[in-house]
Amino acid sequence: MAAPAPERRTFLGRLSLPERNYLADALRTETVGGVLLLVAAITALIWANTPLSSSYTAVSDFHIGPASLGLNLSVEHWAADGLLAVFFFVAGIELKRELVAGELRDRRTAALPVIAAVCGMAMPAMVYLLVTAVGGGSTKGWAVPTATDIAFALAVLAVIGTSLPSALRAFLLTLAVVDDLFAILIIAVFFTADLNFAALGGAFAGLALFWLLLRKEVRGWYIYVPLALVVWGLMYNSGVHATIAGVAMGLMLRCTRREGEQHSPGEHIEHLVRPLSAGLAVPLFALFSAGVSIGGDALGQVFTRPETLGVVLGLVVGKTIGIFGGTWLAARFTKAELNPDLAWPDVLALASLAGIGFTVSLLIGELAFEGDATLTEEIKASVLMGSLIAAVLACILLKLRDRTYLALFAEEERDEDLDGIPDVYEQDNPEYHLRMAAIYEAKAAEHRRRAQVAGASRDGGGSPA
Repeated sequence: MAAPAPERRTFLGRLSLPERNYLADALRTETVGGVLLLVAAITALIWANTPLSSSYTAVSDFHIGPASLGLNLSVEHWAADGLLAVFFFVAGIELKRELVAGELRDRRTAALPVIAAVCGMAMPAMVYLLVTAVGGGSTKGWAVPTATDIAFALAVLAVIGTSLPSALRAFLLTLAVVDDLFAILIIAVFFTADLNFAALGGAFAGLALFWLLLRKEVRGWYIYVPLALVVWGLMYNSGVHATIAGVAMGLMLRCTRREGEQHSPGEHIEHLVRPLSAGLAVPLFALFSAGVSIGGDALGQVFTRPETLGVVLGLVVGKTIGIFGGTWLAARFTKAELNPDLAWPDVLALASLAGIGFTVSLLIGELAFEGDATLTEEIKASVLMGSLIAAVLACILLKLRDRTYLALFAEEERDEDLDGIPDVYEQDNPEYHLRMAAIYEAKAAEHRRRAQVAGASRDGGGSPA
C-alpha cells in the first residue's frame, strides 16, 4: 500500500480570527511607536548637526544615578541599558506567546519563519565578514546588520499607506520576534564583560523569586516593579548586558488562557507595557543614539570604510537575500504552497523591508566598538544609511503591488452583516448565510421601493394640471 502523500500547507494563508485580532492590536501600537521612533531619530540628527550640537553632547553625557550601586550612568547609557530593558521585556512576552499560542507553537508552521529569520541573520553577517575581509577592516561588527526593527518597518508602512494583508504582517512580526531572540543570544554570549559572580548570583536569585511569585499567583505591581528594578541593577553590575533581565522576566509570564479568562496575564501585561516601550523607551533610546554627524566626510566614510560598507550591504543585500532565499528553500522542501492570492515578489518586498535594522543594530554597534568613539559614530551612520536604503527599496517593491494589497485588505475587513466579525471568517456558518440573505432582500426591497417612488413621480409630472 502506497504511503499517504504529505499534507501540503499554505504559506502566508489566512490567520485564525483570534490571531488576527491580536495582531491588529499589537501592530497598531507598534505603528504609532514607529512613527514616534522616526520623529525621535530625525530630531536627534537635526540636534546633532546644528549649532546646538554641543548641547546634544552635554545632555547625552550628563551622568546621573547612585555611584555607590555602580549606577552613575550617562543619559545615553541609561537609555541603552535601562529603557531598552523595557523593550526587551515586551520582546520576551512576545516570544513566549508565539511559542505557546502563536505562529511558533506548531513546529511545522514555525519552520518557515524560523528558517527565514536564521538565514536573514546569517547572510548579513557573512556579507559583513566578506566585505571586511576584502577591505582589511575589523570583524567586530559582524552582528550589527543582523537585526530587524519591527517598529521602524511598520512606521514605513504607515507612511507609504500600504494596506498589507494580515498574513504578510504576521510573517513580518514573527520574523522580528525570532530575530529578537537571536539578537538577545548574541548580546548575552558575545558582549558580556568580565563577570561579577556575586551580582550575577543575586540577579538569578531575584529572577527565581520573580518566577515563584508568578507561580503562586501573587498580584500587585508594587511587588513586581521594585523586584524588577533590583534584578536589573544586579544584572547590570554582573557584566551581563542588563537588557537580558527584561527578556528573562518576560519569558516567565504565563501567556496561555485559562477557562473564563479573556486574556492571559502575559497578554494583559504586554497590553499595558507595550505603549510604554513603543511610545517612550525606544524613541528616547533613538533620540540619544541616532545623533551622529552626517556631514560630507561622514557620509563618504560610510561607503569607503570596510566596516561601514559591510553594515550597509549586510542590511540591504544580506537581509533581502537571506530571508527570501531561506523562505523559498524552506517552502520548497517542506511542501508548503504559497497563498494563491500572493506571489513570491511579495516575499521579496517583505525581505527588503526587514533590512531596516535600527534599535538593536545601534545597540550592538555601540557594544561592538565600545572605546572607539569615531568608529562607533560611523557605524551608527551606516546603520541609518542602510536602513534608509532598505526602506526606499521596500517602498518601491510594495507600491508595485499596492492595488493587490488594497483588494485583499478590503476583503479581509468586509463585514456586511455588521456583527463585528469579518465575513471571510463566517462563510462556512449557516447563520451567516441566513443573515446575508435577509440583508440582500432588504436592500432589494428598498431598491424596488425607490424605483416605484421615482416612477410615480415621473407619471405625476407628465399628467395635466
